[in-house]
Amino acid sequence: MKKLLIAAAIAATFTGNLVHAEDVKPDHELSFNLGAVSDYRYRGLSQSRLDPAMQGGADYAHNPSGFYAGTWMSSIKWVKDAGGKGNLEMDIYAGKKGEIVKGVSYDIGVLSYVYPSNGLAVDANTTEVYGQIGYGPAYLKYSQSVTNLFGFDNSKNSGYLDLGANFEVMPGYTLGLHYGHQSVKNNSAVAYDDWKVGVNKEFFGVNVGLAVIGTNANENLYITPEGKFTGKTSVVLSAAKTF
Repeated sequence: MKKLLIAAAIAATFTGNLVHAEDVKPDHELSFNLGAVSDYRYRGLSQSRLDPAMQGGADYAHNPSGFYAGTWMSSIKWVKDAGGKGNLEMDIYAGKKGEIVKGVSYDIGVLSYVYPSNGLAVDANTTEVYGQIGYGPAYLKYSQSVTNLFGFDNSKNSGYLDLGANFEVMPGYTLGLHYGHQSVKNNSAVAYDDWKVGVNKEFFGVNVGLAVIGTNANENLYITPEGKFTGKTSVVLSAAKTF
């Protein structure tokens, strides 16, 4: 019996060390992602004329410092609908995240949305700085543009407020709740609220999401050339793989 107890203690110690070793992240991490959506919605508005879009990106993280950087791309149609050229959005971002105190996280950074050769009268390219505070499953994030916002003239210092939470409601199932408010400097007529309720689950290494998304945006302003409202309430299906 004594030998069995000693063996069990050694096994438990060895297993514990393995678990601890698996939990330790490497100093440097590089990952890639590839996905598709039935409708590319950003801040509640369709960027793809209510049609499907292909998406993908790459991320680097330096875990000891919390520094990260990355790029992400998606097919789009809104620039052409606004009278410009191009069908690509390319995001470039960098920031730093960590804990303020135990249980309270922060994330600060800068994000540039690039629309190559967009040709709009007011350049669609936009850069924002952002800051986020998280506590448990909830977060509060604010983004402010340091350039004109997505082609709106004289709109520097526009802001977006993002309030949300992500809960695991069943093993492997995450419920996501979001409310946002987009303000546009010197153009209150195009300001709006958006919301989202969604569920995510991983199947065979692919993160699958199903969400209901809507806005109270002006139906006469945010429309496609065919007159479809890009902020209408819709169900959106997404799938993404990280490797």
